[in-house]
Amino acid sequence: MFDDFFLRAMLAGIGLALTTGPLGCFVIWRRMAYFGDTMAHSALLGVALSLLLSLNLMVSVFVVASMVSLLLLLLQRRQALSADALLGILSHATLAIGLVMVAFMTWVRIDLVAFLFGDILAVDTTDIVVVWVGGAVVLGMIAWLWRPLLAATVNAELAEAEGLQPERARLAFMLLMALVIAIAMKIVGIMLITSLLIIPAATARRFATTPEVMAVFASLIGAVAVVFGLFGSLTYDTPSGPSIVVAALVLFLLSLLPKPGREGAETNRQG
Repeated sequence: MFDDFFLRAMLAGIGLALTTGPLGCFVIWRRMAYFGDTMAHSALLGVALSLLLSLNLMVSVFVVASMVSLLLLLLQRRQALSADALLGILSHATLAIGLVMVAFMTWVRIDLVAFLFGDILAVDTTDIVVVWVGGAVVLGMIAWLWRPLLAATVNAELAEAEGLQPERARLAFMLLMALVIAIAMKIVGIMLITSLLIIPAATARRFATTPEVMAVFASLIGAVAVVFGLFGSLTYDTPSGPSIVVAALVLFLLSLLPKPGREGAETNRQG
C-alpha cells in the first residue's frame, strides 16, 4: 500500500490538512497571520541549529519555534513595541540568522529549496506516522482547550473573569503552532505552511455558521486542496507544495462567488 510515492504524499498531505484546519481558524479569528509567518521563518534557524549540533531536525525546529513564541510573549509584556513590529523583527531576524548560519557551514551541503518549499513526494512511512500521530495530539489538545481558546478570542478579560486562564491557553496555542510547523516543514516547506493554515480557514469562514463547523470545514477544504494540488502537480509536472497552495487559493476564490440563492434574494429585494 505504501509503495506508491503518490499515495504516501496523499496520506501525509491529508493528515496535515486535517490538523491545520482548526488551528488555522484560531489564526484567522485572532488575526495572527503574521505570527504564523514568524513561526514558519524561525524554522530555518531550527534547521541550521540541527545541522550545527547534529540534533533531530523536527525536535530542533520545534524548540526554536517554541523559544520564539516565548520571546514574543515576554517582549509583548514589556510593551516597548507594537505586536506587528515585534513579529516583523523576529520573523526576518530568525530567517536571516538561519540563512547566515547555513552559509557559514561550508562542510554541509543542503538543498534550501526543499526546506523552503517542501518535498511532499519524498515522504516515507515514518513521516506519515509522525504526521498522523502528531496531528492527533494537536487535535486532541485543541479539543481540550477549545472553550478557553474560544472565550479568550472573543473577550480575554471576560475569559479571565470566568477563570479560564486565557494566557495559559494562548501559550498552549503557540506551542501547538510550533509543533505543527515542525511536522509540516518537510511536506509543504517553511514558506508555504502559513498558506495552508490561513487559506482553508478563510474559505471555510464563508460557509460556516458556528466556530465548530468552521473548524471542520477548514480541515475538509484543506484535504480537498491537497488532493487537487497533488493531482495537478502530477498532471502538469509542477512543484507539489506550491501546487497544493494554488489549489487552496482556487477554492478560496470560488468561495467568493455570490451564492445563487442570495443573488436572487438581492434581486427580488431591489425589485
